[in-house]
Amino acid sequence: MATATATKKTIKLRPLSDRVVIERDEAEEKTAGGIVLPDTAKEKVNRGRVVAVGPGKLTDDGKRVEPSVKPGDHVLINKYGGDEFEFDGGKYVIVRESDILAVIDE
Repeated sequence: MATATATKKTIKLRPLSDRVVIERDEAEEKTAGGIVLPDTAKEKVNRGRVVAVGPGKLTDDGKRVEPSVKPGDHVLINKYGGDEFEFDGGKYVIVRESDILAVIDE
């Protein structure tokens, strides 16, 4: 199994095809005015870090297209896109590479 480095630990996932595993950034704990938000009032964050990337999409002529993102990239994704899952104590979302809206340059 391929390993990918997450923010704080190593996970063992190997996404298939052009799929990308992302660990979402944490939601804000307080509003701009200083009000503490309960978990039920927090919105999903549309930013996250790539933790694992598949080998790339296979074209009709049998060639593999290299993914344009890599583990460690900070990306922007659709707030409600992808499939969320828990793995090894962490919460992740898996999306197709085409569902990534942008790479955030830091």
